[in-house]
Amino acid sequence: MSNTLNEIVDSNYKKIHDLREKGVEPYPRRFKITHTAAECLGLAEEAPATIAGRVVLMRLMGKAAFAHIKDGFGKIQIYIRKDNVGEDSFDLFKKNIHVGDFLGVEGTLFITRTGEKTLKVSKLTILSKSVRPLPEKWHGLSDAETRYRERYLDLISNEEVKKIFIGRSAIISAIRSALDSSNYVEVETPILCAQAGGAAARPFITFHNVYKTELYLRIATELYLKKLIIGGFDGVYEIGRVFRNEGIDANHNPEFTTLEAYRAYSDYNGMAELLETVFSKCCEVMKIDSIDYAGDKINLKPPFQRIFLPEVWKEKCGQDIHEILNGKVFNKPNLCKLADSLHIEYTPTTPSAKIFERIFDLKIQPDIKQPTFVMDYPTAITPLAKCKPGDEAIVERFEFFVAGSELANAYTELNDPEDQKERLLEQMRQRDEERNQETDVLDKDFIEAMEYGMPPTGGIGIGIDRLAMLFTGKPSIREVVLFPLLKGNNDENGPVIDNTLL
Repeated sequence: MSNTLNEIVDSNYKKIHDLREKGVEPYPRRFKITHTAAECLGLAEEAPATIAGRVVLMRLMGKAAFAHIKDGFGKIQIYIRKDNVGEDSFDLFKKNIHVGDFLGVEGTLFITRTGEKTLKVSKLTILSKSVRPLPEKWHGLSDAETRYRERYLDLISNEEVKKIFIGRSAIISAIRSALDSSNYVEVETPILCAQAGGAAARPFITFHNVYKTELYLRIATELYLKKLIIGGFDGVYEIGRVFRNEGIDANHNPEFTTLEAYRAYSDYNGMAELLETVFSKCCEVMKIDSIDYAGDKINLKPPFQRIFLPEVWKEKCGQDIHEILNGKVFNKPNLCKLADSLHIEYTPTTPSAKIFERIFDLKIQPDIKQPTFVMDYPTAITPLAKCKPGDEAIVERFEFFVAGSELANAYTELNDPEDQKERLLEQMRQRDEERNQETDVLDKDFIEAMEYGMPPTGGIGIGIDRLAMLFTGKPSIREVVLFPLLKGNNDENGPVIDNTLL
């Protein structure tokens, strides 16, 4: 920390102590406003108003001063004159108020010679003293690490950042509107779980002191939501955080927000229709039908095209997808042979699922720019979905891609408890024999629930963060998560910047 900054902080703390000695409280409990800054701009001249906000600009001119006050809705100029507020108040403003402080002001509106709507102040109140100076004298932050780690400074300095998160909020509201109007019931399910099921991912592990047992942060909400379908709900959804102990990059944060929705008597085609409804609502609230994203003009308005993985696989990889499958499991020798021919790297210990994923990621996914449903996946990597009629090697599943990134995943849900148990046992075999730590687990309680009868069901998961990235045109998940996870090494001067995360 520089001596200059220390001096500024010490000086501001002294001013706070001096104010209190004079009987002025620099941190009062509340302040009643009548208008926001934006509302004031719409009022007539001479209209009275009381507003509050952060001082973002000041110009002192002898016995008068101009300043700009910024609240959560906008910014307005204020005019403070000694003759209007009194000598004591003007002296207090001149000596104690700085850019960054919060101020409450009461007065009447007028228009300056330059045509700017301005509040002529008759009374002012200090609401909060800022001890530290704002970054770069209000010119904004440019360092990505600082922006993410100290998001409050980012929001203060960069008005566009606040618009991103207002947009994200509007997207979530649109999703709720689409589901609520379709008779889905919003629910909440546990975050702490005895087992981490419902997805193929590494979990975070914690410990409960009273029960003296390990618990897992959920990696998906799927199994609990399906239990609610079994219990008699016809449609349920949850918007919430899930946690996966995996890598960090432009598309991944260890904690992220998903929507999962399930509808009895539906299938993956019904979930495709639901996703298109969600997109229509998002387009409506964001007031856009298309966006320039990663160098491509993306059409966001449904309906969206559907392609079928077995067909695309043959086109891109030169063989029938069944050649790498033995029914519900992989034919690993054939899979490795294909990987060799396509120059896909792997080792003898690389799990079959990972080799398949690498082929898909390199040969198929990058070419999908416009919103596209990729339909029908191998049973070997999808243990919770129902097989295609007459083909046990392929399940009714789609992944939804835009600009080469996956945004959603949906199944015709498997509701046969015997088949489900066999599939999850196969996942456990892969975990043990292939050392694949990212497989589904066998949840005996879920199998028992299924044995009471589960109706035909369609289910979908949508990544809220990636949806927000798309609709706000941002290339990194960190731009749409208020407080993304960063490496937290600290020294005596504060956090150490980890440039590997940028």
